[in-house]
Order: sequence, then structure tokens, then C-alpha cells
Amino acid sequence: MSQPHILVVDGDPKVRLLIRRCLEPEGYRVGEAHDAKSVFSALKAGHIDLITLDLTLASEDGLEIARRLQSTAPVPIIMITGKGDTIDRIVGLELGADDYISKPFHVREVLARVRSVLRRSKEGTPSRHQQNQPRKVFRFADWVLDCDKRELRSTTGALSQLTTAEFDLLAILVQRPNRVLSRDTLLDLLKGPDWAAYDRIIDTQIARLRKKIEANPEAPELIKTVRGVGYSFTADVAGS
Repeated sequence: MSQPHILVVDGDPKVRLLIRRCLEPEGYRVGEAHDAKSVFSALKAGHIDLITLDLTLASEDGLEIARRLQSTAPVPIIMITGKGDTIDRIVGLELGADDYISKPFHVREVLARVRSVLRRSKEGTPSRHQQNQPRKVFRFADWVLDCDKRELRSTTGALSQLTTAEFDLLAILVQRPNRVLSRDTLLDLLKGPDWAAYDRIIDTQIARLRKKIEANPEAPELIKTVRGVGYSFTADVAGS
């Protein structure tokens, strides 16, 4: 099995070295980048499994880099932000980032969060045991959601590009049809209680999902808003 490739994006070479020394002994292959040009050059040069992205790059807007990544080369992102950068953190999560770390941080936290995000993003790779088990495939409306492959395709076979967070949210909804799920419940199922301060992230992710799966996102038929409570997935779902 190949080593997961992590790209560390930070303007400070000391921070890049610190994270490298944390990850490499644990079996990760680590690349470094200090600006947008070097980020996208690294992506062109080979597959990247995860990016740690400092949002406070000296010469560029880290949020703009995150926005470009999600629109052109979706890849799991762990944002690294200053302790007081709450607004940037919220915007980054709304853009589809998968997790965040606040400075100052302990290297063991970096390792733990890298492991967690990689595990979520690669849950679709079946083990030998799983290969003998029924696949979790769900069909609804004009879509087929394969939870093992982590793919969403139309019934014509066209692949829909979802971020890790969007896929996880859709899988949660599809497996709980016709149930009203509060924002707090969705947050707990998605990320755990650490994200409780960012409940508006759920609204943003729902809006993004609607644009990708609803025939008319302005009049949604699949993901219904339950005013004052949360959301309900009201489509007929078939599958295991």
C-alpha cells in the first residue's frame, strides 16, 4: 500500500519542518508548498491525499487557495488558523474544508486530525473482508449513492463531484430517510461536538448539496427544511 501523500502549505519553513517531522515517522509522505503557485504545481506533479493549509499566508489569501482547490481539484483540506480567526475559520468550513487546527497547536493534534480526515475520505476503499460483504448502495430520485466507493452518480452514470463533507452529509441523510434531523444532530454525526459552534455550516452544506442533486435547488424536493428544527430527506430510498 502506498504512503498517503500530505502537502503542507505554510509560509513559515519552520512550521513546515515541524509538521514534516511529525508526519514522516508515522509513514506519511510529505511535500511542502509556501504559496498558490507551488500548491498547484504539486497537484499537477502527482496525487495528493490531503492538504494542511495555513490561511494566514504572508503573500496570499489562504481562503482563495481553498476556494480554487474545491472548484478545480477537490482534495481533503485541514485548515490551520490563528486562535482568533473565527470568521476565516467559518468561511473556510463553508468552502468545504474538512477540519481545522488553531495555532498554537501540538504536533500530536496535527497527526490525530490528519488520521481522522484520511480515514473519512478513504472509507470507500474496501478491505478484503468488506469485499465479501454486501455493498452499501442507495438509489433515490435520479441518483445512485455508493457508500463503499464514496461515489454519487446519476442514473445515466455521470459522476457528481462532492467534497468529503458533502458526501458524508448526504450519506447521513440518505440512510435516515423521512426523519427530521436537527442541525445539532447532523453536526454530531458529521464531525462531533467540536464543531458545535459552527451550526450554520450545516445550512451552507445543505445549500451546496441541493445545487448538486435537486432539479430545482430553489424549490427542493429531496432535502426539505423543517422550519425551526433542521432537515429531512424525503425521497424514496432503495438499497441496503
